[in-house]
Amino acid sequence: MPSLPPPWLPLDRASGNLEEQVYRHMRDRILSGKIATGQRLPSTRVLATSLGIARSTVVSAYERLKSEGYLNTTTGSASRVAPLSMSAFAKRDAAPRSIRPAPNVAAEQRSLEPGVPDLTDFPHKAWARCLGARARWPRVHDLGYGEACGIRELREEIIEHLSTTRGVVARPEQVLIVPSTRVAIDLLASLRLTVGGKDVAWMEEPGYSTAKVILAKTGASIIPVPCDDAGMDVSGAVGLPPPRTIYTTPSHQYPTGTTMSLQRRLALLDVARSSGALVLEDDYDSDFQYGSRPIAALQGIDRHEVVAYLGTFSKILAPGLRVAYAVVPSWLIDEAQAALQLRGAVVSTHIQAALADFIREGRLRAYLRQMNEKYAERMAATVSALRHHCGHLLDVTEGSGGLQLASWFHNRTADDAAAADALRQDGIAPQPMSRFYLGAPRPGLLFGIANASTKDIDALAARIARILTKCGGGSAPTGTLPHQ
Repeated sequence: MPSLPPPWLPLDRASGNLEEQVYRHMRDRILSGKIATGQRLPSTRVLATSLGIARSTVVSAYERLKSEGYLNTTTGSASRVAPLSMSAFAKRDAAPRSIRPAPNVAAEQRSLEPGVPDLTDFPHKAWARCLGARARWPRVHDLGYGEACGIRELREEIIEHLSTTRGVVARPEQVLIVPSTRVAIDLLASLRLTVGGKDVAWMEEPGYSTAKVILAKTGASIIPVPCDDAGMDVSGAVGLPPPRTIYTTPSHQYPTGTTMSLQRRLALLDVARSSGALVLEDDYDSDFQYGSRPIAALQGIDRHEVVAYLGTFSKILAPGLRVAYAVVPSWLIDEAQAALQLRGAVVSTHIQAALADFIREGRLRAYLRQMNEKYAERMAATVSALRHHCGHLLDVTEGSGGLQLASWFHNRTADDAAAADALRQDGIAPQPMSRFYLGAPRPGLLFGIANASTKDIDALAARIARILTKCGGGSAPTGTLPHQ
C-alpha cells in the first residue's frame, strides 16, 4: 500500500497529543464516508512512517478506534473499517424547531448509597486558594450580574476540558452554566415539550427516575425504550410515535452501567435527525473509567446538532458547589439563554471564577487522576465482596466505571423495594432497580461505591447476604420483609 501524504491526515505537532489527533482525523473521515465501510487501512508501521511519528502512537489510535467499534481487526490481517450506518451523517437538514417553559425536583445517605461522591479527599486547600483569591481581589465584572449563561472564563475552561477528555466539539458560546443537571434537563425539556400538549419523549428503560419526573411534568407522553448490554436500542421503538426529546446516558448508562455501542449511537442520531428530536445526553460520571479510557461523547460524533450534552461537577468534585452545565446546539443558544435568564437559575460568579482557575491550573485533572485510582480500587473490592458473599442471590455486574454498581436478583419475582428497605434499616442504602422502570421491572439493587471502605467491604457484603437470606433472598412479597 502506498504511503499516505501528510495532507491526508494533517498533524499539528505544536498542540501535542498526536495520538488524539490521529484518532480524531481517522474517526471523522470514517463518519463522513471519506473512508468507506470495509476499506483497508494502512498498517500502523506504514502510517507512522508516512506521518513521521512513533508507531506506538498509531497503534494506540487504532486500538481506540477498534474499542469504539470503528475498525475490525484480526491477527495477521489489515485493519478495515467496520460496517456502519452512515445515514445519520447525510447532508445536514434544516435545524429542528423550538418551543417554551416548565418545572423542578430532591435526595439522603448511608453505606453503599448511590449518587454520593467521596468528599473526604476533596482538595480543600487548592479550592480555598482559588476561591479566596477571587473573593479577596474581585474583578469588576465579578461583582455585577454577569451573563445569565455563565462567565466566559469558566465556559472556555469547560470546553477545553470536554474536548480533550470527552471528545465534545463546541464553542464556549454553546455552554450554559446551571446549578444542577436537573435544572438543565428541566430547561431544555421546557423548550422542546409543550406544557399540556401531546408531545412525546423517549426515555431509557431502565433510566434516571428524576429525568422521568421532569419530562412527565410537561404533560408529555413518556415512552420507555429498552436498554440491554449495548445500551439504548431505538430499533425496539419502531412504530412508536416520533419523539420531540430523547433522554439517554450513552457513555455510562444509569443505572445499569453499560456503554452504548457505536451502531446504537449512530441509530439514535439517525432517529433524532429524522424526527427533529433533541437528544439530552447526560454524561453524569463518565470521567471515572476503570480498565479502559472513556468512550467519546455522543455529542462529538453528532453532525446535525441534535445533541445537547449535560454534565455536572457534583459527581466529580462536590454536590455543594452547585455547578453543572449544558452544551447546547448552536441553533438553540439564543432561546436557551433567554429561558435561563428568565428563570434566574444562576451560579455564584465567585464560585464560577474560582472553578475556572481550578481547572486552568490543572487541579481538576490531577484530582480526577487521584480519585480514579481510589474509585477503581473500591469498585473492584465491592464487586469481589458482593460476588463472594451474595453471588447465590445476586448477579453483580462488572463495575467498569462510574460510582454505581448494578446487581440483579436471580429470582425474577423478587421484591427489591422490600429488600432495600430491610437493608436500609441496617444502615445500608442501595436503591431498588425497580424504581428506574416505567414498565415491568427487572428486580435488583443499585449500590454506590464512592465511599466504600476496602478494608470493611468484605464484612459489609457478608452482612448484606445475611439480611437478604434472612428475609427470603429477595423473594416475592410474603410479609417477611419489613417496610418503612
